[in-house]
Amino acid sequence: MLEKSNEQYISWILDLKQKIQQSQIKAAIQVNSALIEMYWDLGKEISERNFENTYGSGFFSQLSKDLRIEFPEIKGFSESNLKYCKRFYLFYNQENTNRHQVGDEFTNEDNQNRQQFVDELINNIFLVPWGHHVTLMTKCSTSKEAYFYIKKKIENGWSRAVLLNMISGKLIESQGKTINNFSKTLPEYESELIRETLKDPYIFDFINITETYKEKELENALTENISKFLIELGSGFAFVGKQVEISVGNQSFFIDLLFYHIKLKRYIVIELKTGHFEPEFAGKFNFYVTAVDKQMRDENDNATVGMIICKDKNEIIAEYSLTDLHKPLGISSYELKKILPENFKSHLPSIEEVENELKKLQ
Repeated sequence: MLEKSNEQYISWILDLKQKIQQSQIKAAIQVNSALIEMYWDLGKEISERNFENTYGSGFFSQLSKDLRIEFPEIKGFSESNLKYCKRFYLFYNQENTNRHQVGDEFTNEDNQNRQQFVDELINNIFLVPWGHHVTLMTKCSTSKEAYFYIKKKIENGWSRAVLLNMISGKLIESQGKTINNFSKTLPEYESELIRETLKDPYIFDFINITETYKEKELENALTENISKFLIELGSGFAFVGKQVEISVGNQSFFIDLLFYHIKLKRYIVIELKTGHFEPEFAGKFNFYVTAVDKQMRDENDNATVGMIICKDKNEIIAEYSLTDLHKPLGISSYELKKILPENFKSHLPSIEEVENELKKLQ
């Protein structure tokens, strides 16, 4: 238990009271960012004052009681949340701390780049709700990993549930991993931007599908869950249609899925394949992208991009297949998490059977 007569602690509590009151004034203008900034400052104070080492395990319990007495209307001063405040500050400062501890030496350019990263990180963390930060602190191993998801959350407006799903699906490992020929078919800036927009693999864990599913079934399952599919694709994708017909030389061809990317200002053609990638897929798909470019793209649109999403692929075969094609194409894989046995439906009661059972209960 803390000695309440300790002048240093009492002085600190009075100082905290003044700072928190100032934060409450800011909160009237910008609720979330002011709250997160207050938690950041509180975590910094707790870390630097070192009262925890002086007074032991009772420190957080006493601090919680004192702050709740001073600010009964604020609900963020529980013992567990105060510990999170300290963890919050230390977590996003871990890179600087770790490098200082190991004694690495850096050039001025290294220091400038690191400081730029830290400044940008701190500015953005105040834009993310506290519940998201708790998820980031508990699920991410480094501040750089967390910052990747912070930028994606700000860009896409993810809820906490979506954020957790993206971390569990290891988005950071799949972003920009698609095999592609973008560097040869697009200007450097566009190539890098599109490469970072796409990923490999895509995780279709939001659909239920039977073991012997066909491409049409996969396509239908994705479009029936189009809102979740768009979240998996990422920010900026707008759904245009499925089995979109294009006519070339008096013949009709059908594109599996067609999207328009609002930020990239270009059509994205997606072809689904339920088996291994085969070299002949690329040549035919190059034709589809050419047709969309010629028939649907207008003067304000950038070059159409094609994406083949298949169950799996040999990376060398995929790279060879794209080498001499002139349209920007990418090849990714997908993963399914919910495969139902083929006879699953036979085990489910029919509507008539359910109705009969309900009548028996009446």
